[in-house]
Amino acid sequence: MDFKDYYKVLGVDPAADEKAIKAAYRKLARKYHPDVSKERDAEDKFKEANEAYEVLGDATKRAEYDEIRKYGGQHGRPFQAPPGWENRGGGAGAGFEGGDFSDFFSSIFGARGGNPFGGARGQQQQRSAGRRGQDVELELAVFLEETLSKESKQISFQVPQTNAAGQRTGFTTKTLNVKIPAGVTDGERIRLKGQGAPGAGGGPNGDLFLTLRMAPHPLFDVEGHDLIITVPLAPWEAALGTKVAVPTLTGKINLTIRPDSQSGQRLRVPGMGLTNKQGERGNLYAQLKVVMPSSSDATTRELWTKLAERAAFDPRTQWSK
Repeated sequence: MDFKDYYKVLGVDPAADEKAIKAAYRKLARKYHPDVSKERDAEDKFKEANEAYEVLGDATKRAEYDEIRKYGGQHGRPFQAPPGWENRGGGAGAGFEGGDFSDFFSSIFGARGGNPFGGARGQQQQRSAGRRGQDVELELAVFLEETLSKESKQISFQVPQTNAAGQRTGFTTKTLNVKIPAGVTDGERIRLKGQGAPGAGGGPNGDLFLTLRMAPHPLFDVEGHDLIITVPLAPWEAALGTKVAVPTLTGKINLTIRPDSQSGQRLRVPGMGLTNKQGERGNLYAQLKVVMPSSSDATTRELWTKLAERAAFDPRTQWSK
């Protein structure tokens, strides 16, 4: 079995603090989230980052992992379990569903979830009762269109399971239908009470905390609750004026471009942006961009020459002032 260096997976130093570990995980989770990443191995890398954070983001697991890390293969050796530690994890994959965790992870934490070296801490856990369930943290990619939808979004996530003594026995997959609140912004954190891990000994369930991440859109940039879309125009369209079918989040609108429009000019379309907390929609700004043809023939260049002579226009007159 190959040793897994979770510090390398997250790209952090073994001495990194909790804040640095969490920031590194969020960066990878956002980069490789299957809902937004187009990389072929994005799902595997997303699961690998989740597994690394499951260990390094938990103080107890991290201490246990650091304790056995010296037995690992960071120097090119295969993983060797410490003496007397073999089979304490309950076997590869014990207690886990769907194979979301590696054999290495399962062999360490397996069906126990406690200290692989036993001792007073494990005994103390067995004596505790009425323990509140663990909270679950999840980053959720949200598409701009979903912020306007009245439909719920289905999410699935891993929930740790424990026995009556509070010892972790594995994970189970939980599925919920979540309504995206109106007016959400990137990085906003919402709480779903009682949707985390079940409590031990009759204790209450933990909570689910969702950190919302706005997925990049191929057409729109976001400024607060306003949207900006770049509208490419041919030079003659900017000069003569035209009508352009412009995409919005809910369909297309016909936008009138007035004659002599300038590149970089913004046209405001009220009420076609994102929804705020009060249920009001922001604006859509169509930013004009004059685009030249990528190539031209001799006849076309001759016409451009005649136009230049006719217009007698110098766009750099301000430089001489």
